[in-house]
Amino acid sequence: MGAGWGITLPLTKIAVSTGYQHFGLIFWQLVIGAVLMSVIGLIRGTKLPVTRPQLAICLMVLMIGTVLPNTTSYQAAVHLPSGILSLLLSMVPMLAFPIALAMGLDRFSWPRLAGLSLGLVGVLMIAVPGAQAMNLSVFWIVVALIASLCYGLEGNLVARFGTAGLDAFQVLYGASLMGAVMMLPVAVLTGQWIPPGAALTPEGQALIAGSAIHVLVYAGYVWMVGRAGPVFTVQVSYLVTGFGVFWAKLILDETYSPGIWAAMALMFAGIWLVQPRRKSDLVADG
Repeated sequence: MGAGWGITLPLTKIAVSTGYQHFGLIFWQLVIGAVLMSVIGLIRGTKLPVTRPQLAICLMVLMIGTVLPNTTSYQAAVHLPSGILSLLLSMVPMLAFPIALAMGLDRFSWPRLAGLSLGLVGVLMIAVPGAQAMNLSVFWIVVALIASLCYGLEGNLVARFGTAGLDAFQVLYGASLMGAVMMLPVAVLTGQWIPPGAALTPEGQALIAGSAIHVLVYAGYVWMVGRAGPVFTVQVSYLVTGFGVFWAKLILDETYSPGIWAAMALMFAGIWLVQPRRKSDLVADG
């Protein structure tokens, strides 16, 4: 699962390498996802969301879980190495913690605050000029972090408001169908339309592969979360980041300075500190 999610990041880097822009890429990503999930939905006998609350949750997941983070990620991928994008995605559980506090979904914890702090120090080690030898743009690092913020917000909104009786697959299915319809005119009117013939190019094939892998991995993720609980979801952050860096090295031949590896170590420590506690720990505290 971590290997699958991690490889989508270098595939994203390839997809944007020749000038394809974010709205066109998002449209085709949603179309590919909708087609695959339609097939899976037929096999599962999945019902589409039909009520107003169900459509509202699908719209929220579409905007905060796909359109906004992918808009920033695709643009940042033009300017940042794939492995750096993987590192910045590891901030999701750390950014989710203060959002959960603000929404009253979690309790304050000094260790988890320390984890958030370690993650932020890791980001500074990547971003501050002179702190590493890659001369990365601070602006695009901040843009890339918007995706992590969106994912952290999305999880908390779902935890706060629920999914209106839908399972996670139905939510993603509905969001993909809704998004494909919504993003078609956006891609055309902004001049970012990508013709279907682009599927024959390496960039188009990278987009197709990345979109297909994302759907399959997400389905597996949902299946596992339902059985392993919230602690497991945080462990995925380790795997996505680690495999993302591995695939970037293998596919794109990226290299990193010692400061980047140190930043990764700090971020991993931060993930460990902010992970949700197990129910047994909460019972012991109570």
